[in-house]
Amino acid sequence: MDTSKVIKFDDVPLSKFHVKMTGITFAAHFTDGFSLGVIGIALTVITPQMGLSPFWQGLIGSSALLGLFLGSLILGWVSDYYGRKKIFMFNFVLIAIATALQFFVQTPEQLFVLRIIIGIGLGGDYSVGHTMLAEFLPRKHRGAILGSFSVIWTFGYVLASFVGMFLHSTLGDSWRWLLISAFPLALFVLIYRMGSPESPRWLLRQGRTEEAMAVVKKYLGDNVVLDDEKTEQQMGTFSDLFSKKLITRTLFNCIFFMCLVIPYFAIYTFLPDILKIMGLAENFTTNMLLNALLILGALLGIWWTIKFTRRGFLINSFIFLSIALFTLGMLPDSSKMLMVITFAAFTLVMSAVSNLVGVFPAESFPTDVRSSGVGLATAASRLGAAVGTFLLPMSIANLGMTYTLLWLTGTLVVGTLVSIAWAPETKSLTLSEASSINKAG
Repeated sequence: MDTSKVIKFDDVPLSKFHVKMTGITFAAHFTDGFSLGVIGIALTVITPQMGLSPFWQGLIGSSALLGLFLGSLILGWVSDYYGRKKIFMFNFVLIAIATALQFFVQTPEQLFVLRIIIGIGLGGDYSVGHTMLAEFLPRKHRGAILGSFSVIWTFGYVLASFVGMFLHSTLGDSWRWLLISAFPLALFVLIYRMGSPESPRWLLRQGRTEEAMAVVKKYLGDNVVLDDEKTEQQMGTFSDLFSKKLITRTLFNCIFFMCLVIPYFAIYTFLPDILKIMGLAENFTTNMLLNALLILGALLGIWWTIKFTRRGFLINSFIFLSIALFTLGMLPDSSKMLMVITFAAFTLVMSAVSNLVGVFPAESFPTDVRSSGVGLATAASRLGAAVGTFLLPMSIANLGMTYTLLWLTGTLVVGTLVSIAWAPETKSLTLSEASSINKAG
């Protein structure tokens, strides 16, 4: 790094420190995707063994999402009060312990409780991890790196399906081994997070200027200055998210996030059953195709986040997804090829636009309540996803596939309208500018 001139915190070049922080945060998100991906596969084995009803299938399938709701809401708020660093570590203590204990469950109730605990840790990490990384990254790379959370999550989600197929064919009680296969990942993240620094932006807002600058100098260089963050001591409160100044940002992030993940989790958690009802073969080739589309879409999402405006990317994706899912619901059973093409396009774009759920919330809120804001948006999304996942098996059984897809389309239409009305443009701004209503709109 050039030490001959002063460099602003938001314009510092990427360093080994940025790479390490990105790596340990991405590893957590990979664990999130893997942990949520394994349950859909495990349920195909657990259901006949435990005699699960559609009610219990939905409850266990959505249990980690319920935990994510609680963890992101509560631990995100706690992190604004007591610091990012403590929660950054605590999350994976919970995840590692609960993941290991899944091997020993004997009843649906026990599995339900452990999955909730795992979700609490994942939810806390989602809100604090996104916040922590956003508060360290330079603006030039912030959108692409935060958007890459979706790519890493997708890789974890896809890996779960391959691990599930392998264990299912080689081990007795395969679901137990499948569920604890996330334990080494959780332990790895926990170990490598030891010694992580506190966010200097958070320290500044606590009036701890010397500590903040010590972190900046130690990890980024003596010539780096954090000049656009207010230094007076001020503690934001959760109620600030609903103030006249922030209410629009809060509602936008909660609603758009929820409207994206409801159809995502509902459809892909029960994908084998949905494909079967649609008359499409659920086999290794189908899984390979869909998983390849999820990964390709996530990678395209990084490029589109860099190339297009945040607002335009989100709105146009919502419009496309609404049309695609509506079409899929209305197609006759005889149109197999058109179904495949439509579902493939839906999968590609859904995976791509999901990158923005790692970008918008972290850029939308000021430092005082950033973790609370990210946590609330995540909580709202996971609550919606949990409800959608819980209702889906019963909806298919009672309403049929067409009407189920139509109400899922309705959530995408709501997301479209909310994004048109309220989505800000935060691209190319410093983090302080992006979270300012006057700057970002």
